[in-house]
Amino acid sequence: MGTFPKRIGRIPITKTWPEVDFGAFPAKAFLGEVITFGATSFREGHDAIAVELLLTDPSSKTTRLRMNPGRPGMDEWVVSLKLDQLGSYRYQVSAWDDEYHTWLHNTEVKLAAGIDQELMMLEGERLLTKLASGAKPKAASALNEFAKLLTAKDQTPQQRLEAALADGLSELAEANPVRALETLSDEREVICERTLAGSGAWYEFFPRSEGATRSADGTITSGNFKTASKSLTRVKDMGFEVLYLPPIHPIGTAHRKGPNNTLTATESDPGSPWAIGNTTGGHDSIHPDLGDEKDFKAFVKAANKLGIEIAMDLALQASPDHPWVKEHPNWFTQRADGSIAYAENPPKKYQDIYPINFDQDPEGIFSEVLKVVQKWIDLGVKIFRVDNPHTKPLDFWQRLIAEVNSKNPEVIFLAEAFTRPAMMHGLGKAGFQQSYCYFSWRNKKDELVEYLNELAHETADFFRPALWVNTPDILTPYLQFGGKPAFKIRATIAATAGSIWGMYAGFELYESVARPGAEENIDSEKFEIKVRDWAKASKSGETLIPRIALLNQIRRENPAIGQLRNLTMHYSDDSEILVYSKHLAAGHNGGKPNTILVVVNTDPHSVRETNIHLKLEALGVGSKFQVTDLITGAKYQWGEHNYVRLDSFTEPAHILKVEA
Repeated sequence: MGTFPKRIGRIPITKTWPEVDFGAFPAKAFLGEVITFGATSFREGHDAIAVELLLTDPSSKTTRLRMNPGRPGMDEWVVSLKLDQLGSYRYQVSAWDDEYHTWLHNTEVKLAAGIDQELMMLEGERLLTKLASGAKPKAASALNEFAKLLTAKDQTPQQRLEAALADGLSELAEANPVRALETLSDEREVICERTLAGSGAWYEFFPRSEGATRSADGTITSGNFKTASKSLTRVKDMGFEVLYLPPIHPIGTAHRKGPNNTLTATESDPGSPWAIGNTTGGHDSIHPDLGDEKDFKAFVKAANKLGIEIAMDLALQASPDHPWVKEHPNWFTQRADGSIAYAENPPKKYQDIYPINFDQDPEGIFSEVLKVVQKWIDLGVKIFRVDNPHTKPLDFWQRLIAEVNSKNPEVIFLAEAFTRPAMMHGLGKAGFQQSYCYFSWRNKKDELVEYLNELAHETADFFRPALWVNTPDILTPYLQFGGKPAFKIRATIAATAGSIWGMYAGFELYESVARPGAEENIDSEKFEIKVRDWAKASKSGETLIPRIALLNQIRRENPAIGQLRNLTMHYSDDSEILVYSKHLAAGHNGGKPNTILVVVNTDPHSVRETNIHLKLEALGVGSKFQVTDLITGAKYQWGEHNYVRLDSFTEPAHILKVEA
């Protein structure tokens, strides 16, 4: 026999949001994020209904919030608010027969038509008496006075109604309803995490390159945590809040890769940090060239003092020399010839890395990884960038993240997963607070419009995208061949279109020469120590650092940018002029609205002129308004339709603040 469908309530509620897979997973939120709670609810006939959000906070306090009509004709009800506590919120939607507004509407119509005027006053008296019976004494007394006013004979019915409404009848009735025919939706969960889980600016550097020196004979001396500490000021001055470090562990020697991923390495080649482990230790150890735990703790403390959090790489794999290989050979896949399978992503081969087989001792592996993560948490790390999580079981991550966050709710996990959408989304549902995404490969206007809309409006409940302009593995053709304008364009979009953005060191120096046949820099820092002359670049002006610092300053000063769900796409007549805005209403920004409008020429090789067309309601403005360009300081009077000219070789973008 088939199963019976779910019973429809007396006042149907057919959909609620935010929700993920019909409540199978919690929706995501972060402190300071504006979340719109919504429902589809309706009833037969023309009588009014009221719809409320019942929100239970992490302390188990439940608040009722009246929801407002959404899109006309769609029976949608919405209310937007910021969650102000960390932890698990639960909500239901309540829909009920709104007798007061049904009476008020019918009365206004009949009074205007001269029909049943005194009868409607009597109906009102009866309704207000009913409301008073369930109200507290002060409200009950006021409702009874209004009931008497409606049936007094010294004025016309119209005058009596107008007097009651002017004295606050509607407000009093709405605050003291009788919720007849109430229907409740299923309960849903929303997890509210700290702000940095959903909004922030990230920077990546290799500690071994920071402060590294090259001698006259070409010998390179590795940097370390002490020399890298001097680079923290550069990171701070650019305005970044998170500094991500590639693996800092001992590096294997077996099958060590040489420069540009060659299979032959000399004794002086440092190897890839992702080939983790040798005889001196594994994931719970520090590469001796970088220092010891005392040096690491001092580095973390110095970063925190500057307002920077350290994100650490969690790469669950091992070099052939890792202690795990000897101690737990069953953690790895044995091939038919007796050898251990190394990592492959055909045609790529990673002979210096052994993947872990999570199915051969799942409890042992889980216990060890949890111990490793807890060690670094104890040393001050609150953020983990997880390498290739899509090559590990999803249930492993769900269990690990839940276990870690149950004791350390402030810990954030970033998924480095460039793979099929279902897996990327699955990682978000399993608990990853944020994820890399396909932004790097979305460069043209139409691609960006489609993808950014998807990120902001289709997947935001479970997938928080981090818009990275480059990584040690990613140097797209757009950056390879777009020249300096391409770097400025990509940074501008990444910093303003999403709520999280990131960049890897070298981007600000316009590093753009690729290794032949690969989407990564030649002489990749993954395989060798990079000695950069920051002072020379600054002196010559061959740096994007001032622009990066400005972008992060604009982010700090305009909280609308730090939101994800508030993105609105506008129109232009040109195929490469991208237009979007972010708006934060006054009620969610200390009484003053914050609205940013961005116009970008996505073609790094052109000067373009066009007209753009704005959705004024999304900007919260009238037909004419003033904007200030936060890049140049110029002010303009704008309206619904505006002319722009953007020269990629000088300035490819406007970042406009809409003046209240």
